[in-house]
Amino acid sequence: MRKITNAQQNRASGVTSQVPWRVSRVEALPSFRLYVQFEDDTDGIVDMAKFLERECGVFKILRNVEAFKAVYVAHGAVTWPDELDLAPDRMHDELQKSDCYVMG
Repeated sequence: MRKITNAQQNRASGVTSQVPWRVSRVEALPSFRLYVQFEDDTDGIVDMAKFLERECGVFKILRNVEAFKAVYVAHGAVTWPDELDLAPDRMHDELQKSDCYVMG
């Protein structure tokens, strides 16, 4: 579902609202993909396969399917044990453009 949020307009009108890119739900899917839903109901698939294929830093542990499946939401971000997390604002922006965000 694409839902465009104009936080700047809300601030200008004196309306306070939560940050739209806070993750409310995440689910690990096959082939190193995630279903992600945000507080403003923006949702979609985040495909991490190519990212993990070339990743040689701290995220390489997620190449292990069981480690990848240990995903959860913490403080509005997609998170894994050992303090690994993804920037929710980028995912939110990309999922407003398309139903699937392929991380590169």
